[in-house]
Amino acid sequence: MAADWAVELHGVTRRYGRGTSAVHALRGIDLTLPPATFTAVMGPSGSGKSTFLQCAAGLDRPTAGKVRLGGTEITGMKENKLTALRRTRLGFVFQAFNLLPSLTVEQNVVLPMRLAGHRPDRRRAAEMLAQVGLADKARRRPGQLSGGQQQRVAIARALVTRPDVVFADEPTGALDTTTAAEILSLLRQAVDTQGATVVMVTHDPSAAAWADRVLFLADGEIVDRLDRAPADRIAARMATLTTPAFAKAAA
Repeated sequence: MAADWAVELHGVTRRYGRGTSAVHALRGIDLTLPPATFTAVMGPSGSGKSTFLQCAAGLDRPTAGKVRLGGTEITGMKENKLTALRRTRLGFVFQAFNLLPSLTVEQNVVLPMRLAGHRPDRRRAAEMLAQVGLADKARRRPGQLSGGQQQRVAIARALVTRPDVVFADEPTGALDTTTAAEILSLLRQAVDTQGATVVMVTHDPSAAAWADRVLFLADGEIVDRLDRAPADRIAARMATLTTPAFAKAAA
């Protein structure tokens, strides 16, 4: 039976250090995200966006609270099991692409299969490369591609195992506006046609406008959300989070 929620965070806190010098990156996050949805996470610098993504994806362990992915609690999971879960049920897209330069495009795409101990499915890889418009680039090396093309390869790699959730950390941060829109369209298609759940950290209101909902973090807490909002409305809400008055109230 399918889980009701793709991502669940219950009372998640993340603290670095101890005593008076401790940094509270997350302060009791409670959140449920349904399957086949696109969520953007925004907030001022230092608001906890990256820590949120890392805890939700099992890349970092919360100080307190519970995280569930597809109904599976990962908070106390042993590292080897957590690694296996990440390789089979999660996909990752980063600003820096993180492609291996010595491998071909096809080899980069099937890497999650190899890491999970499965035989690479070249037919599936070809299907994913066709979806991202790179069917003729399978034999190329990443260094022979543009930045936008490399990010397309990263998306193909993230989706090749049909993951439940794709976590994207500033996936368009290094791209021009036109190329960024192409990448966001691919993530949107993954949600609408493949039933993936996408959770994306971004600083760009235009990128966030592709999402079903936008969550706003400030000082480690979710302070607001917007559903299906245009870029100008998202930008206006972000502007209020960076005003001195709000910062003082949140302190």
